[in-house]
Amino acid sequence: MKSAVETLNPTRVRLTVEVPFEELKDSLDAAYKKINQQVTVKGFRKGKIPARVIDQRFGRGAVLEEAVNDALPKFYTEAVNEAEINPLGQPEVDITELKDGETLNFTAEVDIRPTIEIPDYSGIEVTVDAVEVTDEDIEKSVEQLRERFASTNPVERAAADGDVVTIDLEAKVDGEVLPDGVANGVSYTIGSGELLDGIDEAVTGLEAGGEATFTSQLKGGSAEGKDAEVTVKVTGVSARELPELDDDFAQLASEFDTLDELKADSRKRLENMKQYDQATQAQERVLEKLLELVEVPVPEKLLEDEINTRKHNLEHHQLGQMGLTLDKYLEIQGKSAEEFDAETKEQAVKGIKTQFVLDELVNKEKLNVNQEELTEHLMRRAASSGMSPDQFAQAVVEGNQVPMLVGEVARGKALAVVVESAKVTDTNGELVDLEDDEDEAETAEAAAAGDDAADDENTAKNEA
Repeated sequence: MKSAVETLNPTRVRLTVEVPFEELKDSLDAAYKKINQQVTVKGFRKGKIPARVIDQRFGRGAVLEEAVNDALPKFYTEAVNEAEINPLGQPEVDITELKDGETLNFTAEVDIRPTIEIPDYSGIEVTVDAVEVTDEDIEKSVEQLRERFASTNPVERAAADGDVVTIDLEAKVDGEVLPDGVANGVSYTIGSGELLDGIDEAVTGLEAGGEATFTSQLKGGSAEGKDAEVTVKVTGVSARELPELDDDFAQLASEFDTLDELKADSRKRLENMKQYDQATQAQERVLEKLLELVEVPVPEKLLEDEINTRKHNLEHHQLGQMGLTLDKYLEIQGKSAEEFDAETKEQAVKGIKTQFVLDELVNKEKLNVNQEELTEHLMRRAASSGMSPDQFAQAVVEGNQVPMLVGEVARGKALAVVVESAKVTDTNGELVDLEDDEDEAETAEAAAAGDDAADDENTAKNEA
């Protein structure tokens, strides 16, 4: 077999392949055998029909077509290996010449990974938010915990902001009560914004037995988006009572004996959260700086496929789980279809460039992924997908996604190498030391994967 490669552009090549006819012998034999098992000819046992009879009855062309279809993948793979290229996606194959007994010639056009030169990245400098936990942050955290332990007690007075009211609702559109427009015994906290627009104003000031009518646009149901006349009747008013902030509360709400210990723990947790956010921010900003340094051509077909995949995952997985259509989502976001398409393309381009650059870094730095690193990454991905590690692992294996996970870990390690060499300062001008721990590994992998990780998790769920 002879082959030659022609570069059409930085991300696409054309392979020209010439195959001597004798190299088709095994595929021709397999074609005759396959046809033998599929047809019957009077006077011959099934599977024992001579080749000349098959040629006479069904045509030599049918045999050649079957043989060529069988042989093409092997010859294409040999040509790819000989040319030492990294193909992306499926090739477009064109048989240019097929002479029985003489030769098979074909061309194959395919997208390839572009050649990328990684420049010196040791001079990258980024600024991130400082880790600052204020007394106000602590008070807010403790107050949120206090809210979780609030109790409610019935009161005989008018409902006020923060009270929990029990209400009956009836919604009419054009004077007709909607089939799904009646609800009784609904518990609602005034000011929470969890029900209809206008209901807070309607029920505030009403005592048990009080009634009010207001107009609101329905957020769901059979008349979604329409204005409805809503009648609300208050059947009960309860006041929320918060526990006293003292040592007894600390013992009730935590494993600590004193309120001071509870607050100290809250401060530590908030500092850890902000440090994690700071590390994530550093990873993302270093990655952006790195991408600015490298010229990365993007294959058109790969970009088109990536855009379609992102749209499909958003529309059929993420939005589907929330009961939203793409049009409704765009309406909520206040975006036009054109703006959405432009943003999706921008994200897809960044995702592809990120993968190309970090993969090149993996090769340049000779980074490997061991079993322990892969297992830890799998555990994190399983937790974020809401699946058990066993379920996620099974879905990954059945979906042939193990190489994908290995690639994510390797790219995370490559990004971590760049971050370690970068100068990271916070908004106070202080140098930030990003320690090499599990959190850094996790943030690096997340930053390297971008939002592809979420898409892959949806894929894993679907496989499961």
